[in-house]
Amino acid sequence: MTAVVAPLPMPIPESGAGIEKPWFARLVRGREADAPWVRPALLVLLVGTALLYIWGLGASGWANSFYSAAVQAGTESWKAFFFGSSDAGNSITVDKTPASLWVMGLSARVFGVNAWSILVPQALEGVATVGVLYLAVRRRFPAWAALSAGAILALTPVAALMFRFNNPDALLVLLLTVAAYAVLRAQESASTRWLVLAGACVGFGFLAKMLQAFLIVPAFALVYLVCAPVGFWRRVRQLLWSGLALLIAGGWWIAIVELWPESSRPYIGGSQHNSILELTLGYNGLGRLNGNETGSVGGGGGGPRGGGGNWGATGWDRLFNAEMGGQISWLLPAALILLAVGLWLTRRAPRTDPARAAIVLWGGWLLTTGLVFSYMAGIFHAYYNVALAPAIAAVVAMGAALLWERRRVPRAAAVAALTIAAGAWWSYHLLDRTPDWHPWLRHVVLVGGIVGALAVFGAAFVALRGLAPVAAAVSAAALLAGPAAYTWDTVATAKGGSIPSAGPAGMGFGRGGPGGPGGFAGGPRGFQGVPPGQIPGGRPGQGTQGFPGTPGQNGQAPDGTGNPPGRRTAPGNGAVPPGTTPRQGGGGAGGMGGLLNGSTPGKEVVAALKQDSDSYTWVAASVGSNSASGYQLATGKPVMPIGGFNGSDPSPTLAEFQKLVRDGRIHYFIGGGTGGGMGGGGMRSMGGSNASQAIATWVERTFTTSTVGGVTLYDLTKPTGNVSDESSPTV
Repeated sequence: MTAVVAPLPMPIPESGAGIEKPWFARLVRGREADAPWVRPALLVLLVGTALLYIWGLGASGWANSFYSAAVQAGTESWKAFFFGSSDAGNSITVDKTPASLWVMGLSARVFGVNAWSILVPQALEGVATVGVLYLAVRRRFPAWAALSAGAILALTPVAALMFRFNNPDALLVLLLTVAAYAVLRAQESASTRWLVLAGACVGFGFLAKMLQAFLIVPAFALVYLVCAPVGFWRRVRQLLWSGLALLIAGGWWIAIVELWPESSRPYIGGSQHNSILELTLGYNGLGRLNGNETGSVGGGGGGPRGGGGNWGATGWDRLFNAEMGGQISWLLPAALILLAVGLWLTRRAPRTDPARAAIVLWGGWLLTTGLVFSYMAGIFHAYYNVALAPAIAAVVAMGAALLWERRRVPRAAAVAALTIAAGAWWSYHLLDRTPDWHPWLRHVVLVGGIVGALAVFGAAFVALRGLAPVAAAVSAAALLAGPAAYTWDTVATAKGGSIPSAGPAGMGFGRGGPGGPGGFAGGPRGFQGVPPGQIPGGRPGQGTQGFPGTPGQNGQAPDGTGNPPGRRTAPGNGAVPPGTTPRQGGGGAGGMGGLLNGSTPGKEVVAALKQDSDSYTWVAASVGSNSASGYQLATGKPVMPIGGFNGSDPSPTLAEFQKLVRDGRIHYFIGGGTGGGMGGGGMRSMGGSNASQAIATWVERTFTTSTVGGVTLYDLTKPTGNVSDESSPTV
């Protein structure tokens, strides 16, 4: 006997039927056809997400001090704000386009430069992303499915990590999710306005994280070109208008930077020829795909399958490995199964069917981005996977809704049971990678998943009232328990450094530095080039980035541990107690020594740098942006990051630096024992400049040195040699 399957509900106008309600009534009640519980449930989801992402946020201090320093610079100089400069002296920019810095910078200008003003906007972007995802899924699927999508996204560990951090990924994911919603709206009614909005969002996403924003463009364009309910050539014209909006939204800033005279703007960090186009197409473009990233360090080389090198082995299973799995892959097997299910069940739908369009859109996002992440041979960090979180959440929720509508059909029930069992088994496997961390949880997840799967399958044959909803609830709890636990651990642990990681320590990647297979520190192919705790230029690293606004020396919390009371700091998160040296090994502090960690100077150094600070454009110069960032944030004064992020950009050259010194614009050089630059630190530079090494060598030969608070300072106003000598030293 064939079961009768109820079709999924058609979209309902936002204002409902009949006379439009007052705005307050619409806010509380929602759609006319929604059950009374829907809008309160949505508000609970959004408020809960806000609490999850904002709770204890200040414990992470400056988080990634590389970007925090740029935010601080933007509050001192509108030029630095516009270009995304690392310092208010406008010597060099960060190695990304600056849109995410603009959001944080405006907040910091209003509320002052502190951890909360920098990180709260990121958290609110996460809440907004959850809300937009709900709206997108709700266009074609039941409210419970849309709520489920939002909850899955909120509880994805890497999402909780990045929406509580100050990297550009938070704004990127929000803009791409808004673009997806706009494409779905455009597809329903062939709306040029919505399609243009989608293009503009992707273009502005480019200003957040450059070419990564374009990974979803093929899927979005395909959905509209195939599924929009108008003639083919009109679809083409509308897509061209959307492409123009993308070009304008993402290209205006690029055009201004390219046309601006180089002599009056900062150097473009991450490029070797002071070109934003070079940065876009090279270091942050094709170089990410093929591994040929000029100026990068430690990348390249062949992994065991011929790709990835020190950035990890590439291949179809990359997102499931020890480094990536716990970040994003909890529901990835289920998403892939349900994507196939959704495409199969809608195979006979009309060309313009919005439900199938939604499945193709989110599935295309998942597949294109996932494949690029799996096979890119250049720089790749686990936290990049946050870009997959909305797609996985949407596909799982929509696929579950399709199967639920067919729950009385044995074959559909069998597929649902198989999906639940596969998801529970994979969660068990991921939890088993940290066997000493809540060891009971993996068994609960596995048993709960098996029970839920059997109950879902049995509900197709047993007409027992309430069995199917209970089975679905048990299954959902089992599948979400693992990622929810990892997310809670992420929220409860202070994060810092340039390469943060979600979840408990010991899961392969560690908490803050790449220590898993293919990582820089301690893996089978671990990169051991930098002496422990040192940065290019040789200054001993000092781990933690401190907690702004709290008393205590070296940015410590009041208890002197570097952690606020009641909060713990993850090993290897760039947040080790001041005065200690970051470990080199699995999960070491930020990975490649101090290169990826901000400095935390003591009060003696801060006092020395502040002395007569108004007489100088830069109170100090230091090799590498992360080293300079800590001194800049501690003093509130510009510190020149020689060589940019990797210390391998030719900014400034030796001759330019010598002229700045002769003009009395830099007070100190922060040095140490490796001789500066990539060569001195043992890092393998991918064809970058050695200008930083030449500068460090010249300074060591030419100026008096002193040790203040354990840090070597060269006073550039007190030469021991001829500062007019512009010849390059032998390096």
